[in-house]
Amino acid sequence: MKQIILLIFIIFSYTNAYEFKLNKKDISYIKNSPDKTFIVNRLKKYQYLKKKIVNYELYRKLSHMNVFLNKIRSKLDVPSKGLGDHWATPKEFLIGGHGDCEDYVIAKYFSLLELGIKKEKLYFSVVDIKGQSQAHMVLLYLEDKSKTPLVLDNLSSKVLSLKIRKKLQPRFAFNEIDSYKLTNKGFTKKVNINWGKEDKWNRLLKRVYEKNE
Repeated sequence: MKQIILLIFIIFSYTNAYEFKLNKKDISYIKNSPDKTFIVNRLKKYQYLKKKIVNYELYRKLSHMNVFLNKIRSKLDVPSKGLGDHWATPKEFLIGGHGDCEDYVIAKYFSLLELGIKKEKLYFSVVDIKGQSQAHMVLLYLEDKSKTPLVLDNLSSKVLSLKIRKKLQPRFAFNEIDSYKLTNKGFTKKVNINWGKEDKWNRLLKRVYEKNE
């Protein structure tokens, strides 16, 4: 995932609830795909899982969704899409059947919103991994900013406290509401994010909420 510099963050707040819903274009694509059987099976399991765990207690809900989505194949953007850093919508990720770190995070975020978890408790976080040169993205669950967040990561089947994930060196965290500088000790101060030439975050929100992509 490309480096993101902390400077400017334009926030679009979407109050409408998220719903995973296929449109005519999605249905047509699936119907004509050579992988139709696999896609339909994956989507059925996904919808069944959400119904099954909707009333589970929080940690079990986080864990089940983390494990399920982590089973989807990991594949970098460059060879799979011919793009440097494409942020896939949940439908793109689940229909396509592969993605990279931010795609897992996006799918987990919107899936957990559907399961009733409030968006102010979920944060996307850009982190460094000790011994690796490329930045990584994880999803955080944060009960409140005085506590250590739980980490949902495509590199781990377990949902663990950030304090336990010692190889992760967090840079910052953001969601639809605000953004913060983040260290292993927790959220420190509000920051702004400069997404560069393309604001992938707000483009993603528009695609999900307004265009149902």
